[in-house]
Amino acid sequence: MRTALCETFGIRYPIIGFTPSEHVAAAISKAGGLGVLGCVRFNDAGELDRVLDWMDANIDGKPYGVDIVMPARVPAEGAAVDLEKLIPEEHRAFVERTLRELGVPELPEDTEERAGVLGWLHSVARAHVEVALKHPIKLIANALGSPPVDVINQAHEHGVPVAALAGKAGHAVRHVDNGVDFVVAQGYEAGGHTGEIASMVLLPEIVDAVGDRAPVLAAGGIGSGRQVAAALALGASGAWTGSIWLATEEYLQTMPESTAMQSALVGATSSDTVRTRIYTGKPARLLKTRWTEAWSSADAPEPLPMPLQNLLVSKAHNRIHAANDPTVVSMPAGQIIGRIDRVRPVAEIVANLVSGYEEALSRLDKTR
Repeated sequence: MRTALCETFGIRYPIIGFTPSEHVAAAISKAGGLGVLGCVRFNDAGELDRVLDWMDANIDGKPYGVDIVMPARVPAEGAAVDLEKLIPEEHRAFVERTLRELGVPELPEDTEERAGVLGWLHSVARAHVEVALKHPIKLIANALGSPPVDVINQAHEHGVPVAALAGKAGHAVRHVDNGVDFVVAQGYEAGGHTGEIASMVLLPEIVDAVGDRAPVLAAGGIGSGRQVAAALALGASGAWTGSIWLATEEYLQTMPESTAMQSALVGATSSDTVRTRIYTGKPARLLKTRWTEAWSSADAPEPLPMPLQNLLVSKAHNRIHAANDPTVVSMPAGQIIGRIDRVRPVAEIVANLVSGYEEALSRLDKTR
């Protein structure tokens, strides 16, 4: 399993793994792929700096990247306290009522409550870029498409290529026109922010649109070597993976309170996700639970725009996380979770992707 992507990043396999866990990202890189650390959870740029220091010291010199969340256009922003004032009381009341009905208890008094994620804010994402470029990163990816051109230029000045997620061929063309180096063709099946076109249709469309100008990575519904082989057959230079790393042993090293989430993933099928705006204000695919179902009830308010929705539900997420109840988990996850049958070490998942790829090629050889 080798493409030009391996030469570009100095990796053994064309497998890129996105994760909010630094332990998982490091393990992916050490297993031969490229670990990409999601930065959105870091409200404090100093915390991100410390985590990247840890990665630099624990990744055995292997390459890694970071993922930011930054719209191409610079929005008007306010301070977190100002944004809180924009959240309607109707929405706050619905959240409180729903938590009571779901049996989610208040946080214990001695629990440190994490603030709402501000990484969705443009200014915070820029701080993430500034910090990341002080470290030996090999890639900056943007979950919301092409970042502003000056950010792309800033990365290029440091010798760092930029990747952008795309849910339509037209988006991919604009990304490359802006100077993006890699396009991540993310299909409907993917977890987190995702579009409306399935991977089997989207990937060749984007390859045909920009493949002669920029390498294309396949994302959405990739959790086996067979699916990696299919992605390369459709013209991708590599696979961008995400949800398969949630149920790993290393994930618990970063977030030891995530056992309920992992239990929910292990018990889920590919039908147990929902695409909704309740997590961030933009369409994102989540694990389907009693929490997501409550937001589809007749008395539920419409989700607020980004970043207000995440600020609205941040305290609820803290309580849900502490409740340790798999039936109310709030977590972005793709349809590939149907393949997750147990918690595994990262190295085992990488090995299975490689062996499954080789088996797929052997089967195809017999069709000649």
